[in-house]
Amino acid sequence: MHTLVFLSTRQVLQCQPAACQALPLLPRELFPLLFKVAFMDKKTVVLRELVHTWPFPLLSFQQLLQECAHCSRALLQERLSTESMQAVILGLTARIHTQEREAGTQPLCRKHALRVLDMTGLLDDGVEQDPDTMSMWDCTAAVARACIAQQQGGTAEPGLSPVPVEIHAGCLRRIDLRFNNLGLRGLSVIIPHVARFQQLASLRLHYVHGDSRQPSVDGEDNFRYFLAQMGRFTCLRELSMGSSLLSGRLDQLLSALQRPLESLELAFCALLPEDLRCLAQSSHAAHVKKLDLSGNDLSGNQLTPFQGLLQAVAPTLLHLELTECQLADAQLLATLPTLTRCASLRYLGLYGNPLSMAGLKELLRDSVVQTELRTVVHPFPVDCYEGLPWPPPASVLLEASINEEKFARVEAELHQLLLASGRAHVLWTTDIYGRLAADCFSL
Repeated sequence: MHTLVFLSTRQVLQCQPAACQALPLLPRELFPLLFKVAFMDKKTVVLRELVHTWPFPLLSFQQLLQECAHCSRALLQERLSTESMQAVILGLTARIHTQEREAGTQPLCRKHALRVLDMTGLLDDGVEQDPDTMSMWDCTAAVARACIAQQQGGTAEPGLSPVPVEIHAGCLRRIDLRFNNLGLRGLSVIIPHVARFQQLASLRLHYVHGDSRQPSVDGEDNFRYFLAQMGRFTCLRELSMGSSLLSGRLDQLLSALQRPLESLELAFCALLPEDLRCLAQSSHAAHVKKLDLSGNDLSGNQLTPFQGLLQAVAPTLLHLELTECQLADAQLLATLPTLTRCASLRYLGLYGNPLSMAGLKELLRDSVVQTELRTVVHPFPVDCYEGLPWPPPASVLLEASINEEKFARVEAELHQLLLASGRAHVLWTTDIYGRLAADCFSL
C-alpha cells in the first residue's frame, strides 16, 4: 500500500528536469522519500542530484530503502539496480567535486554537509548478477574507482580542505590474492589492511614460504608477523595457501587462527608427515568440509599420516581433492577402508595419480556405500599409456598421449559398472575443468 504522500512524490518525479529544479524549494523532510522513490523507479537524473545536494550528514541505504510508513516495499531485499547505483556514485563524485571547488567559501553550510555515505545492508546472495543488477563487490569497486579518480584529478587550492565523506560500502567476505608475486614480504605489508575486514570469511593466498628446513632471519620475522596478522581474522572459514612452502610449519599457521576452518586448501605445500598429523589432531579436523592436498606426495611415509587425517575429517568431509599426490593402486587400496568412511563425501578428485583400471574399478565398487557421492574426477588409467616409466612422474601423466581406443573401452566399462550398481547419477570423468570448484559459501 502507498500513502498519498508517496503517490504525490512519484508524480513529482515524472518530469526529472523540473524535479531537479524544484529540489531547493522542497522541505528537507521530503528528501528521504524522494530518494527511495527515485531509486525504486530508476529516476537517475533526480537520484544523482539528490546525492549531490543531500542536506543531512548521513545518507544510509539501510534507513532509506527499508519498508516505511509510505511504502511497504523493502528495496534492501532486492538486487541492486545498476542504473540507480551508478547514479548514486555519479552524485557522490559531483558532490566531492563541488566541495573541493567551494572549499573554505561556505563555512556556515558545513554543519549540513554529507559526512557518511552508508551503502551497507543491501542484498548480495552470491548468485551471478544479470546485466541490470550490480553485486556488492561491483558496487564497492565502482565507488573506489570513482573516489580514486576524483582524488587523482582533484583541483582543490592549497590550504582549502573540503569536508571529507566517509563511505561504508558492502562488507567484504572473500579476498583472492592468488597468482601474484608478492611473496611473504609483500603479503606481510598487505595482510594488516586485509585484516580490517572483520566479516572476511574466505582468504586465498599463494607463495607464502615458511620452510623450517631453511630458515633465515628476515624470513622468520616476516613469517611470525604474517602469523600474528592471521590471528586477527575472527570470521575466517576458508583458507587457501596453494604453492606455499609450509614444511613443518602447518601447526604454527593453524594455531594462529581464531576459529576452526571449514575449507582448507594446501595444494603443493610440500607437507611433511608431522604436518598431516598436526592437522588431524587440530580443532580444524572436526569442522573441515573441503580439503585440498593436491601436489603433496601422499605415498611412502606420508601414507599412514594421511590415512589418520582422513579418519579425523571423515564425519564432516564433503569435498576431497587429491590431484597429483602420487597415489598408485597399492596406496589407494590401502586407503579405501578409511576413504569410504567419509559418508557425506560429494566430490573426489584423483586426477594425475598413477592408477590402473583395476584400481579404479575397486574404487568404484567400494564407494557404493557413499550415497552422497556425485562426482569423481579420475586420472587416465596407466593401462591407456604406452611405455610409461615407473613410477611415472605427474608431468608425464599430464602430458603424455594416451591410446584413445583403450580409454574408450575403459569409459564404457566404468559406465556399465555404474549402471549395474544403480549409480548412473554419479559422474565419473577426467575433465578437471568441467565444474566450478566448491568454496565455503557453496558447501
